[in-house]
Amino acid sequence: MADFRILWTIVAVLCLGRQSMATVYTVGDGSGWALGNDYSSWASGKTFLVGDSLVFNYGGLHSVDEVSSSDYSSCSATNPISSDSRGPTTISLKTAGTHYFICNTGSHCSSGMKLAVTVKASSGSPTPSTPSDSGSPPPTITTTTSPPTTTSPPTTTTGTGSSSGGIISPLGPLMASLVGMMALVFLS
Repeated sequence: MADFRILWTIVAVLCLGRQSMATVYTVGDGSGWALGNDYSSWASGKTFLVGDSLVFNYGGLHSVDEVSSSDYSSCSATNPISSDSRGPTTISLKTAGTHYFICNTGSHCSSGMKLAVTVKASSGSPTPSTPSDSGSPPPTITTTTSPPTTTSPPTTTTGTGSSSGGIISPLGPLMASLVGMMALVFLS
């Protein structure tokens, strides 16, 4: 009976560890946040969860503006939820719902430099909400001063969706060890 309690404890730890992993998505993969990319295709097939992050790699005359649905449709950033033009920009996805991003430089948005991602709630995430013109907390934006990279990061898979350019939580080796211990307990 004690072996089964140990087994269930290990399973519970594995489940909790799995939920705590977040994925970092590099928008546009190696091409970055630039003209000429199809961001709808890039986002399709990916599962974005609360706690994941988007990294926009760009330089020069670009911006990352999170906007409302109507501003996304009209390529307007007159009332952005957040804005950054110092690149690269990292945005933490803190709420469930659809988040809209555009480049507010010239005609970049109308030329296709825009991204909409639907973020799903993960277990233990904040109450779902959709960014709007008012009442929505701004996302966390982190800007670094290093130049954008020109090489594509390695492809890995974490969480429930796949990601090109994602990272694996440091819990990965711990989880592998726990699975090994679970197998030993179960086979004993």
